[in-house]
Amino acid sequence: MSSSFISYPKQAVVGRPLPKSKIYQHSRVNQKLKDLFVDQIEQIIWQYKLAPETINLPTKPGVLEIQVFAIQLKTPTLHSDVLRCIDGAIPHPIIFELSFDGNAQTIAAYKRQSESDPKHRVLSDYFATPWQPGDTPRSAMPVALDLAGLYEQILQRLIPLPRRPQENLATLLARVEQVKVKQRAIEKTASQLGREKQFNRKVEINARLRQLQQDLQGMMQ
Repeated sequence: MSSSFISYPKQAVVGRPLPKSKIYQHSRVNQKLKDLFVDQIEQIIWQYKLAPETINLPTKPGVLEIQVFAIQLKTPTLHSDVLRCIDGAIPHPIIFELSFDGNAQTIAAYKRQSESDPKHRVLSDYFATPWQPGDTPRSAMPVALDLAGLYEQILQRLIPLPRRPQENLATLLARVEQVKVKQRAIEKTASQLGREKQFNRKVEINARLRQLQQDLQGMMQ
């Protein structure tokens, strides 16, 4: 399996600190969110800029550049509102590489143009790797025909489901959401089974639970 930590080309290196104040200027930030930035983030580094002039891949509508931000954390967790704030302040897709206490994690949401308003960006949920040692070897950058293709391949490494043949990213993400709904239904049904006292009802609920579990297995393949 390819590592989610990618060895980006040297010509794409920016290596420039990104002040939190710059994020605040381009996003709606209340005091609670500012406190999260201060409490959880040590530093944000604009690490790489993946663009035609840095990696020699053409653009495609919706993906003109991809940014890679390295975030040094003060705490082992980072609130998703902080990531959404940063994503909201930057129009381009962002891949986040978090680090804390010698470990690292890659995390990103799928960012796309809104169908109703091209100036507006829509974010999926965030997908993340498990925490790994910070010196985990990086894999070669995926081969792609354009920046949109590269973006999809990077995201694919973070999404917990395998991509089916001919399945596009939007369909895969919809299936991920369906899996979450089915998992919640399984948890609710299992809890109901545990509380039920009547034998006949337990048999009925158990049959429904087995069907839900079979449905889930089909969705995850």
